[in-house]
Amino acid sequence: MSDLHTLSVKALASLLQTKQVSAVEVATRFLARLGGNPHNAFLDIDSEVTLAQARASDAKLAAATAGPLEGVPVAHKDVFVTRDFVTTAGSKILQGYRSPFDATVVQRLAQAGMVSLGKLNCDEFAMGSANENSAYGAVTNPWDTARVPGGSSGGSAAAVAARLVPAATGTDTGGSIRQPASFCGITGIKPTYGRASRYGMIAYASSLDQAGPIARSAEDCALLLSAMCGPDLDRDSTSLDMPCEDFNAGLNNPIEGLRIGIPKEFFGEGLHADVRAAVDGALREFEKLGAQLVPISLPRTELSIPVYYIIAPAEASSNLSRFDGVKFGHRAKDYVDLIDMYKKTRAEGFGNEVKRRIMTGAYVLSHGYYDAYYLQAQKIRRMIADDFQNAFKTCDVIAGPVAPSVAWKMGENANDPVADYLADIFTLPASLAGLPGMSLPAGFGAHGMPVGLQLIGNYFKEAQLLNAAHCLQQATDWHSQKPKEI
Repeated sequence: MSDLHTLSVKALASLLQTKQVSAVEVATRFLARLGGNPHNAFLDIDSEVTLAQARASDAKLAAATAGPLEGVPVAHKDVFVTRDFVTTAGSKILQGYRSPFDATVVQRLAQAGMVSLGKLNCDEFAMGSANENSAYGAVTNPWDTARVPGGSSGGSAAAVAARLVPAATGTDTGGSIRQPASFCGITGIKPTYGRASRYGMIAYASSLDQAGPIARSAEDCALLLSAMCGPDLDRDSTSLDMPCEDFNAGLNNPIEGLRIGIPKEFFGEGLHADVRAAVDGALREFEKLGAQLVPISLPRTELSIPVYYIIAPAEASSNLSRFDGVKFGHRAKDYVDLIDMYKKTRAEGFGNEVKRRIMTGAYVLSHGYYDAYYLQAQKIRRMIADDFQNAFKTCDVIAGPVAPSVAWKMGENANDPVADYLADIFTLPASLAGLPGMSLPAGFGAHGMPVGLQLIGNYFKEAQLLNAAHCLQQATDWHSQKPKEI
């Protein structure tokens, strides 16, 4: 079947379960599309490993011992460690590193039967909003290769949008699933912090990092999220002791009467007119489905940027101290003593953005500045979370733009990293509060580029978010649109 790459996760799973197609046939079709590595989306591909997994899936399908997603291809963001593929986190300091174990998320999707196509490009150590910070070259946006795909999960988003893989894993620290999903016209969800295990996910900012799926529809994201989530208490101290839900079971529930909060701070001066028009159009579709739009306020939205860019770098400066050339990864060749080895190894191995955030983090944690910066940021973080709880007294779901603009051109912000930081203003608040949030296609803006609608739910309300998104996608066709060359 020549059109296998155009099918959804659900459609592929159905064909495989009914034995209308084999896992090897599906894997072979997708591997053929990876030749030349379109959009520089992949960092490691091993067809022998992929086909061996596909053959194992076919054996389970034949023996009626298959998992719910048996034989369906997936690819993993390169911050998830894997035994069968190299893991670099997009950094030279981990070039060629192969983990002795799989991350829990990788392991659980494999247990569900998914076949891995390889590892996906990302901003180095997940630090970036454009996927231009990878040590292995930037990823390009399938809708316009002169533009960024968003970051840090840009390789995941570009690969799904380009139909190189039906679904992928991503991580979201400050919006790194939602923003690239928006820029590439696909769907992605960040669950409540702690829902998905962080074990084996290379840490950037431990109190913010969360794994989630990226796919073409809310229905497909629900299938993956159901397999990914669940407690992992023995290996991840931040894992929640909550059994995973079947997120697909709640789809197609009517949303009549759903109260959708519209924060006035998300529709202010910095929002581009084309993005606002697309988001407004999506909100009108919700109203047609019976939802009610409710004005709300998230008064500390603007403070989320300085708060995030204090807390996240502070945690990064601690987490990345393990990459010193001693036990694993790159080590400088010429050095005179241990301290010199540390300095040269990290200078050679880390890119500019990672160095910038490590230095910022070390500064705000240093004596004399901890109270003035880090402690104050943590206090405001608590206030931001309280703002959401006040808002949820009058609404069920919060909606707004994912980013102020559509994807910008490659290199446009090369000399102005703060411009990239400001693009995260609408995604950062939910991350700081640990709330679930998702992006789904909401039409197109300037230059024909996709625009995403962001939905934010209260804690553990992923099913409600996915159902609302699914109902909108059943009533519209934005999620089924694809780049011209596909």
